[in-house]
Amino acid sequence: MTFHDSLTDISDPEVVPKAKRRQFSAQYKVRILEEADVCTEAGQVGALLRREGLYSSLLTTWRRQREQGLLEALSPKRRGRKGEDELERELAKVRRENEQLQARLEQAEAIIGVQKKLSQLLGLATERNGVGRRA
Repeated sequence: MTFHDSLTDISDPEVVPKAKRRQFSAQYKVRILEEADVCTEAGQVGALLRREGLYSSLLTTWRRQREQGLLEALSPKRRGRKGEDELERELAKVRRENEQLQARLEQAEAIIGVQKKLSQLLGLATERNGVGRRA
């Protein structure tokens, strides 16, 4: 093996793009299920799956969905978060603000309580007990 032969054995450093997730239409799924149901001889289903580039688990899932009467389940679903309507967003915003204000109120009440205790410990006059303030 020469130096030049070893250079040609180096793999290509180019990064391959990420594979795109396949989505199948409801009509395609129904067609494949019908073709699979027609298969009677051994190996015909395997040949069908190889021809279409599918896995047997997909066929099983699609059959289960068909048996449950979920034709809409055969159509591709949009992934991600579901859209919220305007009222739900506004309600969530108001609830967050309410929680923040409740926390600020609790903090302010704690500070006032500490100030009162400190005032009592230091013997500072308050307006409630009628003793005048220091000038």
